Amino acid sequence: MMHGTTILAVRKGGMVAVAGDGQVTQGDTVVKGNTRKVRRLYDGKVVIGFAGATADAFTLFELFEAKLKQFNGDLTRSAVELAKQWRMDKQLRNLEAMMLASDGKLMFLISGNGDVLEPEGDAMAIGSGGNFALSAARAYLDSGVDFSAEEIARRSLKVAGDICIYTNHNVTCEVING
Repeated sequence: MMHGTTILAVRKGGMVAVAGDGQVTQGDTVVKGNTRKVRRLYDGKVVIGFAGATADAFTLFELFEAKLKQFNGDLTRSAVELAKQWRMDKQLRNLEAMMLASDGKLMFLISGNGDVLEPEGDAMAIGSGGNFALSAARAYLDSGVDFSAEEIARRSLKVAGDICIYTNHNVTCEVING
């Protein structure tokens, strides 16, 4: 499990919201509270969020964007090829990060273990507060409340921030239309 963040993706009503908190920690110290861990790639057509070491995540951003360009925005192929390269390359194998990625239709968790996983339902999460946010999102999705994907993501991150000491309430959320 990656410590120090919460990233959540929620799909509802033809939209996907990817949200993340802004806290950066070193050990038990908060270093920064307003980091953007959710970003758009490929001319805004893909949204990703990362958990883990910041420098490693930026390396993965660049590699993933190159894969998206190489495969004309095909999220599935780009995610699989990134995971293969990440797992097989001697230097990349040491990167300590995970990513969630969405093009508005598909959502994937991508890891250095070679994982490219789709959610079983309409939410997925990573990071130390991921299970808290995922539980809240699933509850909101199952409750029938009339919240948008973005509202569910933001409310679920608040729940995680209330419980996880490595997650704050400074939420960045990007919404992409499916």
